[in-house]
Amino acid sequence: EVQLVESGGGLVQAGGSLRLTCAASGFTIDNWSIGWFRQAPGKEREGVSCISSTDTPKYYSDSVKARVTISRDRTKNEVYLQMSDLKVEDTAVYYCAAVDYYYCLGVVSYFDYWGQGTQVTVSS
Repeated sequence: EVQLVESGGGLVQAGGSLRLTCAASGFTIDNWSIGWFRQAPGKEREGVSCISSTDTPKYYSDSVKARVTISRDRTKNEVYLQMSDLKVEDTAVYYCAAVDYYYCLGVVSYFDYWGQGTQVTVSS
């Protein structure tokens, strides 16, 4: 069974940093593209970043692209989203998602599997 579990969220002050982890089980992430999305209260889920099966990173949110880095550890079957200089407007539930395809798209419907999300709250 394909499972994705996010961790690393929490409460942080503005200007702080967090590293989110997406732990995959039931499959190996080697040939999959893994994306990070976020959803703030009352807003649609939006793409933040994605790493393709060839480890090409994509960044979709203009408001965060200069402040996040996506990476993959194949030995641990995990994908990470390093976020720095966090802002209050980054507060959201962050989700990772997986698709068995070599290419990334920042579109919710493109991905087949989703985690339950991890809450990130940034205080002023």
